[in-house]
Amino acid sequence: MKILMVCLGNICRSPLAEGIMKTKLPEDYMVDSAGTISMHEGEHPDKRAIKTAANHGIDISKQRSRPIGAKDFEIFDKIYCMDVDVLADVVSKAENEEQRQKISLFLEAAGDHKNTEVPDPYWGDMKDFENVFQLLDKGCDKIAENLLLES
Repeated sequence: MKILMVCLGNICRSPLAEGIMKTKLPEDYMVDSAGTISMHEGEHPDKRAIKTAANHGIDISKQRSRPIGAKDFEIFDKIYCMDVDVLADVVSKAENEEQRQKISLFLEAAGDHKNTEVPDPYWGDMKDFENVFQLLDKGCDKIAENLLLES
């Protein structure tokens, strides 16, 4: 099973989601992340995301930002988007219905009916990054549980 986490710039939410999900699934699962824009391409995650993950024993410091591409729709089985704008952008890049079926809103897939979007902590502070980490951690628990039941 191959899973892709997607946010806007691939430096805050999706790198955290990738790092967290890797701790919850067996090694035969592939987890990666991407962004819908290429503005940060090649950059490491935001320092605050790296620090927040490290505070929870997860190293995301070696990840590099990259934009989602056409090949991703062929490679990945599940594509989880962090908010509705990212979802709309990713869906617009899908070439057919089979590819569109792979795409979902992260919190919706996690069964979170109170929140639909993982807030972007970029303009916030360390507390915002911690809140996002907690939201992603709970969501990854549910998604990983469902993926493991499916396999």
